[in-house]
Amino acid sequence: MHLDVQDLRNFYYRSTVGRAAQTQVRAELLRLWPEAHGQTVAGFGFAVPLLRPYLADSKRVIALMPGPQGVMNWPQGMPNISVLSEETRWPVETGHVDRLVVLHGLETSENPSDLLEECFRVLGPGGKAVFIVPHRAGLWSRSDRTPFGYGRPYSQGQLEAQLKRHSFLPERHVHTLYQPPSHKRFWRKTAPFWEKMGKSFSMILSGGVLMVEASKRVHMPSGPGERVNRPSRLKVLEGLTRPAAEPARKV
Repeated sequence: MHLDVQDLRNFYYRSTVGRAAQTQVRAELLRLWPEAHGQTVAGFGFAVPLLRPYLADSKRVIALMPGPQGVMNWPQGMPNISVLSEETRWPVETGHVDRLVVLHGLETSENPSDLLEECFRVLGPGGKAVFIVPHRAGLWSRSDRTPFGYGRPYSQGQLEAQLKRHSFLPERHVHTLYQPPSHKRFWRKTAPFWEKMGKSFSMILSGGVLMVEASKRVHMPSGPGERVNRPSRLKVLEGLTRPAAEPARKV
């Protein structure tokens, strides 16, 4: 079940916790993808809080928002590039996307397998995607005060296994949002400390959000292929394989 676009916008742009989450997750995405010069970047779900850094240098940026969620104009003060689309039928040409960001899309989808097939379809050869989901062991998936408290949370193993089943090759992963999902001033002021602490003790502490970067894996055709019989043009030895003509009888 997708959240309403108004609730997502209010969280990321009008709440202190949402702005903190936006800053932290976007910083991690930029470490994975510092730039997208000349590339087509697409986001599905509610990925617009993470796409702004790519507006300047990329060839094109597309923000796809599923119908049950709703759509909003974005970015403000610029020509709109957000599109309302069906969850598993995007208005994007096959193989057209170089970089894909999925935020609040996979965990809330009623058809995650079909959604991953659509992600695979729009990515071009060598294309990469980052899937951002609530971490099953983190605090954020246990609180319904943030969008990460809705849908199906994932462990790293669960997400990577699902991606592999749909021909994606997981390459890198990031755990982030170690800070508590609280609006209280103490937790907001100490947020950088918790993020630093979480990175240092990631084997003990669990981040609230899991990010997995995966590439599109294209399989080579298997099997002998189709057998085509072509007539031979070599006629030098044809006489050796044909029976000799019988001599004519005298009458």
